[in-house]
Amino acid sequence: MQHLPLIAVTMGDPAGIGPEIVARAATNAALRRKARLLVLGNAQAMRQALSLVGAQMSLREIHSPAEAGFQPDCLEAIDPTRLEFATLKPGVAQGEAGLAAYDCIRKAIELTLNGETDAIATAPINKEALHAAGVPYIDHTAMLAGLTGSHDPMTMFVLDNLRIFFLTRHLPLIEACRQVTSQRVLTYLARVDGELRRLGIASPRIAVAGLNPHSGEGGLFGTEEIQEILPAVAEAHSQGIDVQGPVPADSVFFLCRQGKYDAVLSLYHDQGHIAAKTVDFERTVSVTLGLSFLRTSVDHGTAFDLAWKGMASATSMEESIRVAVRYLRHA
Repeated sequence: MQHLPLIAVTMGDPAGIGPEIVARAATNAALRRKARLLVLGNAQAMRQALSLVGAQMSLREIHSPAEAGFQPDCLEAIDPTRLEFATLKPGVAQGEAGLAAYDCIRKAIELTLNGETDAIATAPINKEALHAAGVPYIDHTAMLAGLTGSHDPMTMFVLDNLRIFFLTRHLPLIEACRQVTSQRVLTYLARVDGELRRLGIASPRIAVAGLNPHSGEGGLFGTEEIQEILPAVAEAHSQGIDVQGPVPADSVFFLCRQGKYDAVLSLYHDQGHIAAKTVDFERTVSVTLGLSFLRTSVDHGTAFDLAWKGMASATSMEESIRVAVRYLRHA
């Protein structure tokens, strides 16, 4: 058992489906044969979640990973929260829940930076609840960057052999388009190449998605491809990076999934999100790279409409843990 990777699993927003999907993942015997799972979550919430999913296991609250025994009938958790779970309103964004989610993430980062856990897998959080709690970060990526002192972590989506990186993330579309510059594209291509090599892909083949319909059709539908993307691709080639593009966005993700490329650089948030989630919403996993450790996450929200009803699927939570184990082999 000790040779298995130790994954810190955060409960997410306790008013949402996070505790339930963490509890369901923890009861997956096949998953527990691949990794040791340590929950960072409110003890009251996790006990209630185990009961909700009918788990035949108890919750044991511990204070450090060294205390964990990882017995099959027991889920161990560290509770860094100040939450009184009985007062929480299920399915509602509230500051108490946002603060609890943040405290769990902060503790998971601390443990992983200290080498006490090997990677982090996160359940969903709610931006409105974080804001209500006065948390100074808008999302997981911002937290990870701020709490680790990392500059501009990268997001990679994984769905089987489809890998998608993002040039921009949470920006208005008009601002994302402004950030499609030759220098930024070139910088990201170098980073994508480096991250893929660190993940065990010896000779990465990268494609850049086009911004405009048909990649601009030679300037008829926009000039960003000619003025910004093509020069970046040419310079990347001169630096030894195997990259093609711009490839029209309506085909590049399909071609990557078919094996023509190892990864696609998506130019804005929805471009890559729609491609992956349309193929398989539940099994798409978000991976944060550019840190000193690996972090994976479900790629769905808190689903307040399903919260604490015993109806939430844990497929994405389970897949995020599997992806963490898969890429830890190369970390």
